[in-house]
Amino acid sequence: MNVIETAEDEDRRIEAHASMTVYVCVTCRRAGDPEDGERPGLRLARETELAADGSGVTVRRIICLANCNRPCSAAIRREGAWTYVFGGLEPARDADALIEGAKLFACSGDGLMPWRGRPDILKRGLIARVPPIGYEEESA
Repeated sequence: MNVIETAEDEDRRIEAHASMTVYVCVTCRRAGDPEDGERPGLRLARETELAADGSGVTVRRIICLANCNRPCSAAIRREGAWTYVFGGLEPARDADALIEGAKLFACSGDGLMPWRGRPDILKRGLIARVPPIGYEEESA
């Protein structure tokens, strides 16, 4: 079936993407990285900003996501939904995956990032899923 996107559909898609924020830890470095060299986390932030250009996804640099055992780290957040924290990211490889994941998450109706269609690094590198403020678990 051939689906043509209307201007209204495009506006909704852009608005959904604009509600997405990717936070990239700029202080991330691996054990053995020189203390005075450029940090891989900063490189990941720069690459992610480039990947986000024109997508509507906001990229924010953040100092320390406290995931030092699995650098480089980033979080994908959507207002009123779960926040996802990822580690083991490579600056040259995974910036596009972060933006692709954010766009996939933006279009989900249930506030969860779908597993299907998620880039592999966002499956393997998942560190935590944090509930939205005010979330109350339904009793089983």
